[in-house]
Amino acid sequence: MFEYIKGNIIAIENNYIVVECNNIGYIIYVANPYSFKLGDNKIFVYQYIKEDEMSLYGFKSKEEKNLFLRLISVKGLGCKMALPMFATGSTDGIIDAIERENILYLKKFPKIGDKVAKQIILDLKGKLNTNVENSSNKNYDELIEVLKGLGYKQTDINKVLPSIKSDLNIESQVKEALRLMLK
Repeated sequence: MFEYIKGNIIAIENNYIVVECNNIGYIIYVANPYSFKLGDNKIFVYQYIKEDEMSLYGFKSKEEKNLFLRLISVKGLGCKMALPMFATGSTDGIIDAIERENILYLKKFPKIGDKVAKQIILDLKGKLNTNVENSSNKNYDELIEVLKGLGYKQTDINKVLPSIKSDLNIESQVKEALRLMLK
């Protein structure tokens, strides 16, 4: 299994890129090949192996790769259906749609119908880490622990975190979070 490949992108095609690393050219399927630039790059990859196929799927960030892995764990959603979701949707948008049960947003992706969209929500809602929760420039760890201690669910906490200023002291953050949750 590979975590990433660091090499020189030597070709950009309609649905894949070719990365040369140690004199080997790897075909890596990506959601939006033209978002990559020729030259040195680090591409996070997922290696898919089946009895009649071996493929590499590439991502610009570890967060994209992790979300992709969660998506392909959903029954009825394979690599070829999950990858196009990253061409037109951001990781934050996909996670937000899952958390808010926005079936219409998920159905806008190719080959995703009602059944698969509902299965994605059923399997992943409340189980995805959001960028807000893991943001390095905002330290909300203490606030999250206080709100969990008060009995609030992580999904409810994630909804109010973007509205709370990180430069406030913890007491002010808790007051603001409670005010927003009680609306």
